[in-house]
Amino acid sequence: MASHNVEIDRLIQALARLPGLGPRSARRAVLHLIRKRERLLKPLSEALREVGERIRDCEVCGNLDTVNPCLICSDPRRDRSLVCVVEQVADLWALDRAEGYKGLYHVLGGTLSALDGVMPEDLNISALVERAKSGEVKEVILATNATVNGQTTAHYIAERLKEAGVLVTGIAHGVPVGGELDYLDEGTLRAALKARKPV
Repeated sequence: MASHNVEIDRLIQALARLPGLGPRSARRAVLHLIRKRERLLKPLSEALREVGERIRDCEVCGNLDTVNPCLICSDPRRDRSLVCVVEQVADLWALDRAEGYKGLYHVLGGTLSALDGVMPEDLNISALVERAKSGEVKEVILATNATVNGQTTAHYIAERLKEAGVLVTGIAHGVPVGGELDYLDEGTLRAALKARKPV
């Protein structure tokens, strides 16, 4: 017999479906939210309702925002000749937080994967090729993850972009700032050695 009511159980089940949260963590989170109803639960439910109603996919890059095109695509200070290609919106947000890049983005919505049946037409690749052919774009930076699928996707996109006549570059994958060599995996070390540059 459940020790709580149906509404609480529904909330626990909904939270347990989030990445990184299992049933036990979800129960703890729900209990905490209920105990702090005024300070946490009500503002959270308002924020969730607002996001559910207002967030849209950007028709240009695939970012999530309340406006379409998104604030990044419509920002006149952005360098429109640069487009950085990422797998997911989370990657776009991570790169933009780093504040070193002032160009535009393009979200693929995943990577090519024969095992999972993800084909080129399942990703936002054709729209990228069209953007690259527009004449405004001079460089496309492939910032896919350093995984087999990420690298396969980058290679496929590079081939598709040959017809667009733009410079295609890739981000360096290697030793993180503050990283100690002894703690890094072999793949990271190999990538770091390959991406070496003059000092």
